[in-house]
Amino acid sequence: MTRTAAVSPPPAVHQKRSRASGLLLAVILVGQFLAILNVNVVNVATPTIEADLRSSGAGLQMIVAGYTIVYAVLLITGARLGDLFGYRNAFLAGLGLFTFTTLGAGLAPSTGWLVGFRLAQGVGAALMMPQVLTLIQHNYHGAARGRALGLWSAVVSGGIVVGQALGGILLGFGAGWRIVFLVLVPIGALLLVVGLRVLPADRGGGRAGLDPGGLVTLAAAVLLLVVPLVLGRELGWPLWGWVSMALSVPMFAVFVRIERWVTARGGRPLVAAAVLRAPGMRPGLAVLLLGPATWGAFLFTSALHLQGELRLSPLASGMMLVPCALAFAVVGLAWPRLPTRLQRSLVPYGYVVATPAYVGLGLAAGGGLPYAVMSALIGAGLGVQIAVTNLATERVGEAHAADASGALLTVMQLGQVIGVATVGTLFISLQGQGATAALTAALACAALAVLAGVSSLFLVRRRS
Repeated sequence: MTRTAAVSPPPAVHQKRSRASGLLLAVILVGQFLAILNVNVVNVATPTIEADLRSSGAGLQMIVAGYTIVYAVLLITGARLGDLFGYRNAFLAGLGLFTFTTLGAGLAPSTGWLVGFRLAQGVGAALMMPQVLTLIQHNYHGAARGRALGLWSAVVSGGIVVGQALGGILLGFGAGWRIVFLVLVPIGALLLVVGLRVLPADRGGGRAGLDPGGLVTLAAAVLLLVVPLVLGRELGWPLWGWVSMALSVPMFAVFVRIERWVTARGGRPLVAAAVLRAPGMRPGLAVLLLGPATWGAFLFTSALHLQGELRLSPLASGMMLVPCALAFAVVGLAWPRLPTRLQRSLVPYGYVVATPAYVGLGLAAGGGLPYAVMSALIGAGLGVQIAVTNLATERVGEAHAADASGALLTVMQLGQVIGVATVGTLFISLQGQGATAALTAALACAALAVLAGVSSLFLVRRRS
């Protein structure tokens, strides 16, 4: 029997594949960066929006929060649509909708139009964002996946900080609030052109059905929880908000029962049980709820403290957080290069670093170099969240990558919203009491970091 020798592709083929792989990663990560940037870039523009469009308080709240609400509610729906119609198609459709509605927001003639475009932006982001993690899981393996996830984590953290700084820079040129939207449009258009060429064609996960019962009940449960968390602080925590959050609990229970019923009938549930049974997934979800809660609370309260108590400009306050974002990115990118035996132990030690750093931040509330050093230590500690993402998903099969992506992103978004709502409310209630507000918020963040660290011990043990 004749054995045919395997012929290696010529070096040019390897080089082409390498370039395509890098370009693919660049396209999806920049798209994700635009979506995350859009959460905070509008915050510093609200005074000029109010003056120009004569917006009411409720209108301004929806301009800022409407995007986050829609995005959080529809993340898992976006993941399922990618599974049904192809991750490439879903990413490009979401990017196209996001770019078009960003242009509409920049040209909006009234508050109502701007709110509408912001809500539609959230739909586009929810369709685009889950495909990023899924495309990484499908196209990168081993060390390459670790590096890709490191960059993904850096983009997630950097987008939030850059959003706060970029808004201040753009408004500093005196171009008005519309520029914070319009500057993103040509970038989105360029990504669409390049993405059509480099994103790999696929047919999704080949899974039948949309599980409408699961989609409706999960969207309702998340909506009941997120809306009062996002708007409750500005509205003084009205009674309807507490009722809404209470109703989210039985709605989540209904969602679980529907998913079990769909599974028992041989259907395709919205979140497959195999995803939650994968080793490390459940403790990973716990860490990815608590870790982002500390991150979101820290960034929110820091911005208020730096611009309020210390009277820094939006640009200066954003620059004060750059060491934090850089440290976060460095740890996330360095983690995949460590020996495998060290990668697991890095996770709980990250929260060991972050917890006292939060306390130190509260004691260094006067700003300056001590504040920057403490924020850098916080970023370094929380940079291990990329390790959490990898450990939680590495034993999830590619057939369920979309389910895992939707679940992880939804939990991370909920964590940030919960952190901002709880610690942010605590901070605002103490404003005017000097350094007390900053110290109390820092201690609350430290407590959340302790809980995240304890949860990470279960993740490491399960992974072992």
